[in-house]
Parts: sequence; structure tokens; C-alpha cells
Amino acid sequence: MRFPAPVEHAVRPRARYRAGATAVFPRSGRRWLSLVLGFAVAVALSIAATPAWSAEQVELTGLDLSRDEDGVYLNYAVNLELSRSVEDALNKAVPLFFVAEAQVFRGRWYWRDRRVADVVRVWRIVYQPLTSSYRITFGALTQTFATRAEALAAISRASRWKIAEPGQIEDGSRHYVEFAFKLDTSLLPRPMQIGVAGQPDWQISVTRTLRLN
Repeated sequence: MRFPAPVEHAVRPRARYRAGATAVFPRSGRRWLSLVLGFAVAVALSIAATPAWSAEQVELTGLDLSRDEDGVYLNYAVNLELSRSVEDALNKAVPLFFVAEAQVFRGRWYWRDRRVADVVRVWRIVYQPLTSSYRITFGALTQTFATRAEALAAISRASRWKIAEPGQIEDGSRHYVEFAFKLDTSLLPRPMQIGVAGQPDWQISVTRTLRLN
């Protein structure tokens, strides 16, 4: 009596990983990743292809310093307008990041000026298509605005922003403040950074230097 020959089942070897090796995605995962990246790059390129906007995009309308026994304070106000490309990105629910930074320096005649204080504020603004509203995140705080004008107004001014402690300012020394307000493209999604790099209508920024004493 003859028995049927045993059927051999192919055994797929286990994948071996080592430190520094590149992980291999399944075919379905690679297809999904390609679609996501392709869509992001297409959005970035379509936004970058929008004609540049030549008008002044950000104007500093107010900037002053005050100092008391509690420290140094900065007041500022900017008139912020978005270029056509940036507005188009915002309308497509791309999150935008605006940054205000103030650095306090002490002048030194014998060496480079010393930075004694550096404070930064970051706002994230994103359009919500379902509610036709704009959401701004600042630290742990989130606020929603009905219009883009209201949202931009909320991030374009500050009053009594503390930028230095009393002990950081030396009496008898020369101090000055470098202030900057800008759209930070380095915080955009990675594919977007490729599309907007070098685009003049994405260079929304203003800088000023103020003498403290």
C-alpha cells in the first residue's frame, strides 16, 4: 500500500533586524505612505505656484519698552496681512505658526555682546472647515474665532510681555533688545517646507532693535 507523498509547506523566514537597519514596510503600507506623501507634495507645489504677492505683508505699528523693579516689559503691535499663497494654504487647513521673539543683549566693548535673556511666543493657527472657524493654540490654551481677521488680530499684539528679570539687567551697562515677529516656515509639515522654500510671499517677518538704556 502506497501512502501519498507528504506535502511540504514553504516556511517564510522571520525578518531579522539590526541596529541602524531600514524597516521594510508591507506593500499596502508603502502604497498608503506614497499616496499621503504625494498628496502633501501636490498641495505644497500648488500653493507655491500661486503668484507672489508684492504688497507689504507685516507692518510694525507699535513697539516700546518699559522697566520697573519687577523686570523689563515689551509692548508691540503689528498689522498682519497674508499673501495669496499663505491664505490659500490656510484655507486648505494647513496649520500656520507665527512666532514672536525678544532677545536682550548687554553690550561689551572687549568681546561680542552677551545675550542675557531670550523669550519666545508661538501661535498655531488652523482653519476648521466643518465649523468655518479658526482655531489658535498658544501653549496649553486654545481659542476659536469666527473670522480670519479676528484670529490674526489676537496674535498680532502684546501688552506688558515680560522679557527679562530685574537681575538680568546690570546697572551702568548698555543693553538693547532685538525683536522679531514672523511666520515660521520651519514648523510647517515637512512636504510643505520643500514647496515653499525660497518663496518670497512666504517670507512674512519684521525685525527691530530697541535700546534699553
